[in-house]
Amino acid sequence: MGDVEDLVERFRVAARTAGATAADGDLDAAGAYLLTRWSEPQRQYHTVAHLTDVLNVIDLHASLSRHPERVRLAAWMHDAVYDPRALGDANERDSAEFAEGLLTTLGVPEANAAEVARLVGLTAGHATEADDPDGELLCDADLAVLAGDDEQYAAYTAAIRREYAHVPDDAFKDGRAQVLKALLELPSIYRLAPLREQWEARARANLEKELNG
Repeated sequence: MGDVEDLVERFRVAARTAGATAADGDLDAAGAYLLTRWSEPQRQYHTVAHLTDVLNVIDLHASLSRHPERVRLAAWMHDAVYDPRALGDANERDSAEFAEGLLTTLGVPEANAAEVARLVGLTAGHATEADDPDGELLCDADLAVLAGDDEQYAAYTAAIRREYAHVPDDAFKDGRAQVLKALLELPSIYRLAPLREQWEARARANLEKELNG
């Protein structure tokens, strides 16, 4: 099975598990449509590769969440709307609204669709409340790249810079520094204990190195 077919199947299974009543063909079409969004030309980091990486982390640690199918759907939706020129959390808010509309159209119960939208919104600041393992898993999976080795982290930062090629160097450096400081100021970058133990030290070292580089 090819990568696209595999991903479309993963979307269909997650949607069906979350209660979608649409026909398999409609679910497959929705998954394929989402992949076209993740393949838009303005994306350099927020691509199908990033989506796949997030889904793989969720699959590996699904037992840490209460509703992994909702977390998987939130992964599919969390950058479904992505414009590097958008201000603030506009991408996350638009992605959350898009998610709720699409999932409702596919017959996902309103409560589940609303919860997926809530999870998507968390990726704006990666701040979760207490007792939210679904939100914690999504945010941890989204930030897993920060704990990569030197080569992986360099590839990530280079891709981010390409996404923001329209921003002059000085402005990009200032904006990026704000992002790095905000992450470093979190009580913990990773919320779930197994992932924190595995990734926290490496991620903080990467962020500090980039900030001070």
